[in-house]
Amino acid sequence: MEFLKLDLQYFAADEKTEEATPKKREDTRKKGQVPKSQDVNTGFLLILVFGALFLLGPSMKSTMTGMYEHAFQEYMLWDLTENQVHMVFVEMTWEISKVIAPIFGIAIVAGVASNLLQVGIMFTGEPLKMDLKKLDPIQGAKKIFSARALVELVKSLLKISMVGVITFSIIWWNKDHMMNASQKSVEAALAFFGNTTIIMGLASALALLVLSVLDYTYQRYDHEKNIRMSKKDIKDEHKNIEGDPQIKAKIKEKQRQMSSARMMSEVPEADVVITNPTHYAIAVKYDEDRSDAPIVVAKGVDFVAQKIKEIAKANDVMQVENRPLARALYSDSELDQPINEEFYKAVAEILAYVYRLEKKM
Repeated sequence: MEFLKLDLQYFAADEKTEEATPKKREDTRKKGQVPKSQDVNTGFLLILVFGALFLLGPSMKSTMTGMYEHAFQEYMLWDLTENQVHMVFVEMTWEISKVIAPIFGIAIVAGVASNLLQVGIMFTGEPLKMDLKKLDPIQGAKKIFSARALVELVKSLLKISMVGVITFSIIWWNKDHMMNASQKSVEAALAFFGNTTIIMGLASALALLVLSVLDYTYQRYDHEKNIRMSKKDIKDEHKNIEGDPQIKAKIKEKQRQMSSARMMSEVPEADVVITNPTHYAIAVKYDEDRSDAPIVVAKGVDFVAQKIKEIAKANDVMQVENRPLARALYSDSELDQPINEEFYKAVAEILAYVYRLEKKM
């Protein structure tokens, strides 16, 4: 039974039930693992491109028809020489560029904006690194038959169905106009088919945007689920951030030893050691070049206090017993810092007494 309890506790601690910590989120972001829906990119791209076609359509039509008119009225009459062919190629390329460049520019803006909207600014090369695990056929088969693959299949079928219904509905509503297109002028027929295409594109883009909201919500949920942590993971992360407790304890002990050694080296330079006399010892030094007030250069209780008094005695540093002052200085004064103003008078009297004794001696 005891072993069974230990196993259950182990599995409970290893179960990923906790939300990801900020560090885990930052680490996964550095690896390029962020919630992102490709449908948002597609919807944004389509709606901006078809919107641009709707706004720029007349000018694009004028440019294209002007290009064809100029070709049949001017270029057809030119002699077929190398220079003439080069000139025709350059001029036609420039005219076509004026038509295509705005659409390309808007498509680039749409792609950048949709990515910034979802993941913000992020540069990482982690997804490009070679990973042999990606070539594992077993892992590949698991992905094919996973719940995520099923969701993607349902989503793709839903997109195809939505776009198909929308385009078929628009064509069905305009079937009479399409049948009569042969009776219209070329310009009117082109305008009708152009407007119909733009309407189908905008309607499909709006539908995909609506679907992308649901998809992005699912992607966020799936991402949060994948980066969940177990209680053991959180403890390990905390240990890595804060450091191993044993190592920290050793570092602190080493720091205390170094601080104590440095403090003891200051005792021979002190003017006086104020004692309890049994438990407390505070070494005080007055140096007007360092501070206007006396400075506590060493302090300690019990064993440290005895060590301070031994060093003071060995170096002929005067020791003065003042129990309340020793306790107060130990509690309210910091090492290598001037004493508080409330102790000025008491410490000054002791220093004056010490200076008089040293003068007599």
